Order: sequence, then structure tokens, then C-alpha cells
Amino acid sequence: MALRKLYFGLGLFVFIILASTFGYWLAGWPWLDALYMVVITVFGVGFGEVRPIDTVGLRVFTMLVIVADSTAVVYIIGSIVRIITEGEIRRSLGMIKMKRSIEELQSHAILCGYGRIGQILAKELAASKHPFVVVDIDAERLAAAEALGYLTLRGSAMEEECLISAGIERAKVLATVLPQDTLNVFITLTARNLNRSIRIMARGEQPSTEKKLRQAGADEVVLPSSIGAHRFANSIIRPSVMQFLGDPKGLVGQELKYLGLEVDELSIQHDASFEGMKIRDIQQKTKNSFLVVALKCADGRIMRDHFADHHMVEGDAMIVLGRSADMNTSLSKASGVERNELL
Repeated sequence: MALRKLYFGLGLFVFIILASTFGYWLAGWPWLDALYMVVITVFGVGFGEVRPIDTVGLRVFTMLVIVADSTAVVYIIGSIVRIITEGEIRRSLGMIKMKRSIEELQSHAILCGYGRIGQILAKELAASKHPFVVVDIDAERLAAAEALGYLTLRGSAMEEECLISAGIERAKVLATVLPQDTLNVFITLTARNLNRSIRIMARGEQPSTEKKLRQAGADEVVLPSSIGAHRFANSIIRPSVMQFLGDPKGLVGQELKYLGLEVDELSIQHDASFEGMKIRDIQQKTKNSFLVVALKCADGRIMRDHFADHHMVEGDAMIVLGRSADMNTSLSKASGVERNELL
């Protein structure tokens, strides 16, 4: 709104100069003399009139030119001042609102660092509607976070005052994901001193840093490079399970182990007992000792549903879920079936 008024004032100013120049031209002045007269009148230079203003009409017109142009200049200056003050006021009000929103947070997460990993983490937290506040020292990164509607706090997470402003006493978890291990160690120490019960997750670039982070008070240490390497290795060694369940070193594999379950790959070899049989018939024959969750066809396709009537052929592989002891019993009499534990 204020910017629109500024454009209007500038347009009015230009219009008055052109109209004033045209007025002097109608009085018989040359174009250059008329424009010169308008300029020295508007800006109050006071060099004296180019030509004598000896008629009542010219004098009245000149007074109108002075009043009109001065009004336009005042209007323009006022619009500029308004833009500046409104921006400052809006920024101040935004900071006050942000501070109040952070003060109202309970059992939230504090995300220290809004780099590549921090941005992904913030996106996941926002998608799950988990309350969190982003702490970073970089104004540009925080501006990007604010544009997405995230609560932000500018400052160094190594400073106690900054973490207190982020509500560390009320927070449930703190994640420090800076790319520098030394900073993550220092932030972990500071956070643990301020809140003994908060859960602290820390990023580590070097495997040797994990011990230091845990000694500093981290409950969980995440090594992105190590996770990435495991992912590549499992994609090479266990492509079937990676296509279906994802990383076997992750949460899925751990939770299955807790339940006493495992995921196996049953590959059909030449002249196997199950060759030519439908999957539903195989499950009946094995007394449903395992659950077929996916089928890897000989041509490389992965079928996640509608495979009950599929006839098994050489090269096919069933991804099955079950208890190891039960599967050992049911598969003991089956020939030509290669079993590989995936999870």
C-alpha cells in the first residue's frame, strides 16, 4: 500500500512538472526556458526568473506551481518514510509474535542448524505436525525457514541464552545437526547442562566423534556418512529387501528383531518343490508358517500385491515374514529352495 502511494506521488510530481512547463509555453516562453523556470522554482534554487513575470496570470500560475510541486515532494518524502517505518514496525511485530509463539511451545524439538540435513529434518517435523523451533546464526537461512512458516530464532546454539530463549527447559528433544563436530559437541554440553532430562540427538561427521558426543551427553548419535555407506552396501548385497522395506539396518529391522521375526528371501531353483505352484498353495502346504509380503519375479519385477495366484518359476523369489523356528520346520522337506536371511 505504501509503495503504491510512493509510485502515485512520483507520477504526480512528473505530471506537475510537465503541466507547469506546458503552462509557461502557453504564455509564450520557449520550451527550454519554460522547463528551466519550473526546475529552479520547484527546487527553490532562486537564480531569478528567466523572463519577467509581470502579469497577474503568470504570478498566480507560478504560485500554483510552487504549491503543487512542494505538495508532491512532501507526499513523496512521506511515502518513503512510511515504507521504512512500516517495514521496521512489521519486522518488530513479527519478532514479538515469533517470541511469544516460542514461549508457548511445550514438549517441542529444538533444531540447531538449518543446513541440508536441518532442512530435511524440519520438513519431516512439519509434515508430522511436531512443534519445533529452528536455531541458526545465518539470516538468509532463517528467512527461508520463516517463509515456510517455521518458528525461528537467530543466534548461536552454543550460547546458553539462545537455548533458553528457544525454550530448552520445556523442550522434549534437541537435535544438533551442524556439519562441524566440535560445534555439535559444544552444543550438546551446553544443552545437557541446561536440561538434564532432555533427549539430545547429535550429528557426527567422523566415526571417532561418536564417543565424544556421548560423553558430552548425547543420547543418540547419527553418522550420515556411515548410514549412506550402509545403504549403498545393502543395495548391492540385498537388493530385494532394499526395494521393498528400505534400509535393513534401520528401524524396521530392529523392531522385527524385538518381535522375534525375520524377513527371508526364498529363491526358487531348478526342479524346486515349489516350482509351478501358486503362492496361495505354497502357504497352505507350509501351514501358513510364514507370510509372503512381496514377490521378486525372475525378470526383476517386484510385486507387492495381487500375487497369490502367481505360479512360481525358476528364478522367482518370495520375500517372506515369519519366525525362524517355524520356517525351519516348514521348509525342512522342501527341495530346491534357497533361503537367505534379509532382516
